[in-house]
This record gives sequence, structure tokens and C-alpha cells, in this order.
Amino acid sequence: MSGSEHDFGAFVAARATTLLRVAYLACGDQAEAEDLLQTALERTYRNWDRVQHDSPEPYVRRVIINAAISRARRRAILNIIPMRVPPETRARSADVDLRHVLMEALRDLPPRQRAVIVLRYWEDLSETQTAEVLGCTLGTVKSQASKAMAKLRTALGEASVEGVIGNAHA
Repeated sequence: MSGSEHDFGAFVAARATTLLRVAYLACGDQAEAEDLLQTALERTYRNWDRVQHDSPEPYVRRVIINAAISRARRRAILNIIPMRVPPETRARSADVDLRHVLMEALRDLPPRQRAVIVLRYWEDLSETQTAEVLGCTLGTVKSQASKAMAKLRTALGEASVEGVIGNAHA
């Protein structure tokens, strides 16, 4: 094993759990999160010689978020295409666990807004860092966060949003 491969392996061993959490929060499904992480790590490995000298974790996060957004767009397009038999609608969970309630509300957000919420409130990135990861302006991060929080407040109730987000990653 070369030194570069060893460095990549050490990076994955040290950061995989955190990156899997980012992927899960970005898409809301464990199997898809594992697939997103695998895709991101494969792309990172291909560019490891360039990425390792910078900070590889923001690069992997950006790949995860961009892949999650792309997949959500593809699914949205497929939902627009008419089908002979309408798809089954998912039943709302009767579980009162706050994590499940929040995940349902997050799944209902558009992918870009979900990405901003995950990066800002779970990953505790600044607005500037979030803008860098998403490759957008600071104003876009602020507006997407504002719109997402408004939707979450509507879905969860005004007083519970901050409490749910605070308790969800405890």
C-alpha cells in the first residue's frame, strides 16, 4: 500500500462516521446515505493527490451534498412523468420521537434548503463555510436557510423547531 493510499485509508477511518451522518441528513435514508458516501469517497480517492493537500473533509461534504441534490432532482423529474398506476403514498409515522418528526420535515424540504440546514445546524458550519461547500453566495445561504426554517416552523410549530434541531443530534 502506497503512502497516498494509507493517508486516504486513515482519512476514511477517522471521518467516515461523521460523513455518513452528513449524507443521512442530506437525503433522509440510511441506504441512500451509504451510497452517497461511497460515491463521494470514490470521487475523492480519484482526486486524492490534489485533495489531500487541501482539506479533504469539505471536499467530501461538497460531493455528498451535490450528489444528494442531483439525486433529488432526478427523483422529482421521475415523479412528474405520468404513470399508469399512481405510486403509493407513504403513511405518516405515528412515532412521536423528535428525530423521526424532524426527519419527515427535512425530507419535505427542497434539496438545496435541506443541504443548508444540515450544514449550518448539524455540522455547525458558518454561513461562509456553507456557501463554500455549496458553491454559492453568502446571500443564497441566508435566503435558503430563512426559507427552510420558515417551512420547518410551519411543519413543526413555531416553538418546537429550535428544540427539535437542538435535541436531534444530541
